[in-house]
Amino acid sequence: MRTDQLNQLPAVFLHTISVALSQLKQRLQQEYELSYPDLREIIHLVLDEEEARAWKLTSFPHLLLPDLVEAHLASLNLHTAKRQRANSFAAEDFNFFEVYVPVR
Repeated sequence: MRTDQLNQLPAVFLHTISVALSQLKQRLQQEYELSYPDLREIIHLVLDEEEARAWKLTSFPHLLLPDLVEAHLASLNLHTAKRQRANSFAAEDFNFFEVYVPVR
C-alpha cells in the first residue's frame, strides 16, 4: 500500500523531498561526526537505515529522520550531537519561566 501511495505523488514533490532529505542527512552526518570522528561509517549506516525506515512510515521522511537517528544512536549508547539552533526563535539559554518585576 505504501508503494502505491508513493507512486501517486507528483514527481516534483518527490524530488523536493529527496533534495531536502539528502541535505538533512549531510547536516546530520557532519554534526554527529563532530562528536564521533572515528565512527564515520557507523553514522553513515545508521543514517541510511533510518532513512529507509522513515520512507516506510511517511511521505515526509525528513520530519522523522532526526529523531529516528537520535533514537538509534542512543540505543548504541552514544549521546546525541548538539544540534545547531540557528532556526530557533528563542536563544538557547532562554529561560521561559523567569519572572520579571516591573520597575515603578
